[in-house]
Amino acid sequence: MGKQKEYSNGEATITWEPEKCIHSAICVNGLPEVFQPKEKPWIKIDAASTSALVKQVKQCPSGALGYYMNNEKDKTAESMETKVEVLENGPLLVYGTLKVTHRDGTEETKSKTTAFCRCGASHNKPYCDGAHVKEAFKG
Repeated sequence: MGKQKEYSNGEATITWEPEKCIHSAICVNGLPEVFQPKEKPWIKIDAASTSALVKQVKQCPSGALGYYMNNEKDKTAESMETKVEVLENGPLLVYGTLKVTHRDGTEETKSKTTAFCRCGASHNKPYCDGAHVKEAFKG
């Protein structure tokens, strides 16, 4: 597992795993006062209410952004109904907890949202790494 950064407002903590980020900019477009990629730190957690933050984080297509409530003793992700969504000109999003079996037989459990590559150009197959943007993938 790669590095994870955390940003807390005392009530909730947003987690960010840079290696998972596919730069969809859904967070930036949804809450530009919070998500400012040209700034350090890039997440201004005090710029929005906890409910607005949670709502926006749940829309992250790659699962790079997550959250937990600080008063919860364990940081387990809420269980989610499995749902699949095809993003226009982008990845296949699978919401929920799933087990991925790789070609070499290794298994990995994914939770929340997982973005699978549809364009074939990802360097992190089977997962999306945002290469579809550079490749101008249509589909």
